Amino acid sequence: MREVNYDEARVPPYELPDPLRLLDGGRVDTPAGWPRRRSEILRLFAEHVYGRTPAATSNPECAVVEEGAVAVGHPALRRQVRITVMASGRSLGMDLLLYLPAGAVRVPVFLGLNFGGNHTVAADPAIRLPGSWVGGPEPSDHRATEAGRGRAAGSWSIEALLARGYGLATMYCGDAEPDHPGGFPDGIRGLLAPGGPEAADDAWGALGAWAWGLSRAMDYLETDGQVDRRRVAVFGHSRLGKAALWAGAQDERFALVVSNNSGCGGASLSRRQYGESVARINTAFPHWFCPAFQRYNDREQALPVDQHMLIALVAPRPVYVASAADDRWADPRGEFLGAQGADPVYRFLGTDGLAAEEMPGIERPEQSTIGYHLRPGGHGVTPYDWERFMDFADRHTGPARAADAEGRA
Repeated sequence: MREVNYDEARVPPYELPDPLRLLDGGRVDTPAGWPRRRSEILRLFAEHVYGRTPAATSNPECAVVEEGAVAVGHPALRRQVRITVMASGRSLGMDLLLYLPAGAVRVPVFLGLNFGGNHTVAADPAIRLPGSWVGGPEPSDHRATEAGRGRAAGSWSIEALLARGYGLATMYCGDAEPDHPGGFPDGIRGLLAPGGPEAADDAWGALGAWAWGLSRAMDYLETDGQVDRRRVAVFGHSRLGKAALWAGAQDERFALVVSNNSGCGGASLSRRQYGESVARINTAFPHWFCPAFQRYNDREQALPVDQHMLIALVAPRPVYVASAADDRWADPRGEFLGAQGADPVYRFLGTDGLAAEEMPGIERPEQSTIGYHLRPGGHGVTPYDWERFMDFADRHTGPARAADAEGRA
C-alpha cells in the first residue's frame, strides 16, 4: 500500500473516463441518448464499486408509532415512523424520525442518515432508542442508552431548518446495516441473503445497504400528506455522504442531492491518489464496497469509472458538494474536481452545470446546478454548511416559506 499523499506535486498524471462516451466507443450526441449511457454508468458502479442492489427490496410496511407537538426554537411536529421490510419470513425494522414546522403542509424535507441513532440528533426524551448495534462512545455492549441523547445535535441544525420552513427526516444507518465487518447477519444484506455474504464480485456492501435505506425512507415520505414528495433532498456526511450520492444516483425521486465531506468513494476523484486512497479505504472498511473494488487497490487508473461519473448520474437534478479546508483526508480539491468533471453532462442536458472554472475560495459558495463550497475547519457538518444547503434548495427547488404560505392558503 502506497504512503498517504498530501502533496499536490505528487498527484500523478491521470485521464478521467468520458462520462458521455459509450462502452462501444460511440459518443452520446443528443440528450435523448443519455439514458442509455446513464444505465451503463450505473451498471459499472454496481459491478466495480458499490455492488448490485437487489431488485426486490421495496414495498415496506410503514406505521406511525408516535407523534406530538414540540418546540424546537419554533413550534414543530415530531413524527416517528416504523418502516418494516419482510423477506423469507423474517423482518427488518427501521425507525424514521421526522420534524416538520407546525401547521405547514407540502413541506420540503432534507433526508439524511445519522451515525449513532435518532436519539443523538436532538435531546428529546420522546425519541425512540435504536435496538440495533451502535458504535461510537456507547457502552461496550454496543447498545444505545439515554446518555447518547442529543450527542450529535450540533451537526443537524434542526432549529434553523424549521425556521426556514424545511423539515428534517433522519434514520439511523445501523438500522439498515450495522457499520462493522461482522454486521452482515443483522442488516438488510443478511435478511436478503440469510445463508451468508454472497461470493459474487458485485455483492453489495454497507454503502449500498445504506443507500437502499434512504430509498425506503423515501417510500414513506411519498405517502406523508404534509411532505412535498417532489422536493425531498437526500443528504449525507462522510461515509453517509457517499451513500447519499449512490442513493441519489440510483433513485431519481430525490429532487436534490447533498454530499458533505464525502471523500474517497464519494465526491473526490480516486485517480488523484491524494488523502485517503482506494487501498486504504478498502483495508480499513472492507464491508463498505463490493469485493470487486479490492482489485483497484493502488490501481485507481484501471477503474472503468471515477467519482465525477457518480455525480453525473444525478443530472440534471441539482447536486451540492461541500468540502472543508483542513479535511485533507477527504481531498477537498478532489471533491471540487469530481463536481467539475460532471459539468459536461449537466451542460449537455441543458443546465448551467458548475459555474466555477476554478476552485472557489473559502466561504465563496457556488450555487449553480452543481453547487460547491469550501469552508474553514475540519471534517464535520456545521451551521454554515446547513445554511448553504438551504440556500441551494431555495434556489433550485423553491423557497420553503413560499410552499408553506401556499399550503396554508
